[in-house]
Amino acid sequence: MPKLRLRTALARAAGLFGLLCAHSVLAAPQSPAVEPAFAPDVSVAACNYVEWTRGVNYTLGTIVRYPPNGQFYKLVNVGSNGSDGTDPTISTWYWQPTTCDDGGPAPGGFVVSEAQFNRMFPNRNSFYTYAGLIAALRSYPNFAKDGGDTVARQEAAAFLANVHHETGGLVHIREQNQANWDHYCQPAGTCGGKQYYGRGPIQLSWNYNYSAAGNALGLDLLNNPDWVATNAAISWQTALWYWMTQRGGASNTPHQAMVNLRAFGETIRAINGGIECNAGGIGHQQMLNRVANYRSFTSILGVPTGNNLEC
Repeated sequence: MPKLRLRTALARAAGLFGLLCAHSVLAAPQSPAVEPAFAPDVSVAACNYVEWTRGVNYTLGTIVRYPPNGQFYKLVNVGSNGSDGTDPTISTWYWQPTTCDDGGPAPGGFVVSEAQFNRMFPNRNSFYTYAGLIAALRSYPNFAKDGGDTVARQEAAAFLANVHHETGGLVHIREQNQANWDHYCQPAGTCGGKQYYGRGPIQLSWNYNYSAAGNALGLDLLNNPDWVATNAAISWQTALWYWMTQRGGASNTPHQAMVNLRAFGETIRAINGGIECNAGGIGHQQMLNRVANYRSFTSILGVPTGNNLEC
């Protein structure tokens, strides 16, 4: 069942529509309810790495780049014979996701500078680093790149405007209402005590979304959901995964909405349209707030807003 339908159904059942709107959804960092197998390395520093090769027994501390997904992993445990040639996307005992600056720029260069990013988010939580965003861009090199410079800047503004709204200006990381933390499991009772509540720049919720995002990114998020709240690059990756690949209740992904339709309003529909895209409905003001963010960010980036701003 699509993400937004289930989110709306949950809200109706609990009478909590407001909890699914804007920054009331997420809260500042707290002690995680479910600890990941290892606390992921959140640094994005220059490092030495090797291309992972099946069957090679690596030494403790080795950083590898896994060719199928381009992600970096650090060997944190070894057996009697080294790493035992284990695939880093499968074994979370041997391998820990990490970030690594391989010396190259973000794919094609990012249209938002760090100074502009800081202007957009002057009160952001230190967890949401610009370096983490740049590292995450390698997973989706077409983000803010298709359609020419103006469209690229409009897409970056649209993405960051929605992120601003979802997190209260990149302040909040986890869903605020802890009473809901156990509710995001389908079928109910099958999640083995793990919690799949909203985390990250675009609230990633429900076990099937953690599974799908993890599969796309080459990360075991189903078994380690809290990586989304403890590793900046992974957190940004999940937001980009949703932006680039998911439609929610819309006919287009947010990426397609900006590149093909030039319609910021359609990005809102893809993210939370079930609540915010009904004129006069409970989420109408939330939609207007997203539009205000978008206007502000396109101004910072020096491009026009385009048309079709509301959904």
